[in-house]
Amino acid sequence: MNIYQQIEAEIQAASHIVITAHKSADGDSIGSSLGLLHFIEKLGKSAIICHPDKAPDFLYWLDTSLILLMEETPEKVTNAFEQADLIFCLDYNATNRVGPEMQVLLEQATCKKIMIDHHLNPEEFPFLTVSETSVCSTSQLIVELIEQSGHGDLLDEKIGTPLYLGILTDTGSFRFNSVQPRTHEILAKILATGVEHHLIHEKLNDNNTESRLRLQGYAMSEKLEILYDYHVAIISLSKEELAKYNYKKGDTDSLANLILSIKGMKAAIVFTERDGIMKISFRSKGAENPVNVLATEHFNGGGHANASGGMSDLTVTETLNKLKELIPQYFPKD
Repeated sequence: MNIYQQIEAEIQAASHIVITAHKSADGDSIGSSLGLLHFIEKLGKSAIICHPDKAPDFLYWLDTSLILLMEETPEKVTNAFEQADLIFCLDYNATNRVGPEMQVLLEQATCKKIMIDHHLNPEEFPFLTVSETSVCSTSQLIVELIEQSGHGDLLDEKIGTPLYLGILTDTGSFRFNSVQPRTHEILAKILATGVEHHLIHEKLNDNNTESRLRLQGYAMSEKLEILYDYHVAIISLSKEELAKYNYKKGDTDSLANLILSIKGMKAAIVFTERDGIMKISFRSKGAENPVNVLATEHFNGGGHANASGGMSDLTVTETLNKLKELIPQYFPKD
């Protein structure tokens, strides 16, 4: 029995299944959660998705009403955890990734936990762990669960649509080096179910608001700082600047990749002042330019070699200065 068959057996044996994912939802955490939910339902079982916070607005074309939010309905989420006899931990490798409120519930829960994830250095709290760090997305691993548990025939458009979205977003539209031949094999299987991939791209990319575009334009024209000697660029945005452009969650998500499109750029760092802290996004190109070490060692973060996150409790100016001081250590001159 392979691990995916073991997971399927645990699903069949459970009565109250909870699906969790990390704080600051993205396409992969939403996509893998919904894909797993619909697969569990096709097995004749039921489950509840419990996430720490809301998805960005550009993902609302998915049925996010199926997701209970800790930040909105803590009583319902707490009740779900208390009744759970099986908890899925999707797209995160440590209990603190679900935020402090949900972390307490997760660590107090005595039921079996199953981790399905692709991030480095997973903690050892789950009963079963699928940790494939070379795989591009957790959504790809959910397809592996469906296929390798012997239920490939259950993969349909309802399951496939959110999983395609998860793979699409976590690979930067299939441009990152984490994309494997197997990724395209899985995409072919998803498309064969009738998933309308062109509509997913449209819904994901063609839904900009005027304020979002104006914020991005301001960030690129007024806040972009390029450290030419190191081929690294930084954008910093204060809470006042975000408020001026009616910031909504997800409005700055594409800025780092936009910076990386500048010829010769090795790395991009974008940080925004939210909830009293600086939330930092690190992106880079190539195995020779990892950003996860910088995020881990200095900004209480981590992630993939070329895509990581972090945070700072310093001011905007102090955080910017700290980054500028550290960059020469991690990105030496040519």
